[in-house]
Amino acid sequence: MKQLQIENLERENVQKEKICVFTGHRELGEDFSPRKLKKEIEKLITEGVDTFYNGMAKGFDLAAAKAVVSLKKKYPFVKWIACIPCYGQEKYFCEKDKKDYVSLLKKADEKVILAQEYYKGCMQARDRYMAERANYMIAYCKKEEGGAAYTVKIFKKLHQDGVIVFL
Repeated sequence: MKQLQIENLERENVQKEKICVFTGHRELGEDFSPRKLKKEIEKLITEGVDTFYNGMAKGFDLAAAKAVVSLKKKYPFVKWIACIPCYGQEKYFCEKDKKDYVSLLKKADEKVILAQEYYKGCMQARDRYMAERANYMIAYCKKEEGGAAYTVKIFKKLHQDGVIVFL
């Protein structure tokens, strides 16, 4: 009984991990600023966030991955995890996005592949996987429907005290 009490006390004193997830649209509007995105990521790093989950979709996810990779030069302790819904995710990307995808994956600290092949719902499974693990989110979400909106809703539901930065 005494040992159990000590274990619980030790668990309470452990600082909660600070993990950020990205979500955003595949098509970036004229209002999107890679510089502002990088600035928000760096702000979170200086506040103690050291792990970033990225879904590796084209558009916002690839822009966020580029920003994290760039910031890792200044903050080498930052961990970047690529969360891939299924093998072949990049199959329908344009050539430039495919090239970026492959190049960025090589720089990930960890790769999580959630399914061997595509199935209906695998993208949402990836989004939920990331949202469950994070307590911070950077979102480029301009619509009330779609993958980014789904991820924001899941995150809010799971983390009433979570922090969301909207770009």
